[in-house]
Amino acid sequence: MTRLVAFLRAVNVGGRTVKMDALRAAFEALAFTRVETFIASGNVVFDSKARDLAALERKIEAQLLSHFGFEIDTFVRPLAEIAALAAHPAFDADTVRTRTQVVGFLRAPPSPEAMQALAALSTDADRLHLQGRELFWHSSNSQADSNFSNAAFERALKMRSTFRGIASLRKLVAKHGD
Repeated sequence: MTRLVAFLRAVNVGGRTVKMDALRAAFEALAFTRVETFIASGNVVFDSKARDLAALERKIEAQLLSHFGFEIDTFVRPLAEIAALAAHPAFDADTVRTRTQVVGFLRAPPSPEAMQALAALSTDADRLHLQGRELFWHSSNSQADSNFSNAAFERALKMRSTFRGIASLRKLVAKHGD
């Protein structure tokens, strides 16, 4: 069994309300064990024997569509990988100047064209760093004061994503790390 984290896109925003007990039940119906939600923003920690994470994401998405009646993009990562991301040195080097530290989860590494579009979004205030399927965003502004958004990143990358603050990821790892 592997301890995994499912990051769900656009849960409990824009009128797409999902109760955490119903979310846990939807995951348990898929025969996952030790299912726990972490804050009410679409983070589910669970155990699974699955090896193919892309297939697992599709399976979870189908279950959530059936259970809640709307599409919920799902990004699954091993908890050990989240722990490594939370400790990634890209965050530590800029801590003094950075007010916003966020990780964006992608389904696949971006294409070269998407990388060029992403590079065009980077500024002195908003710095972007890609590592595999994760996009690190450091900003000297707060998220509310930044010109960037999940939608802007998705337009540049031409793919769906979901973002989590580094503080939330560190808390998730501290609480659920085995």
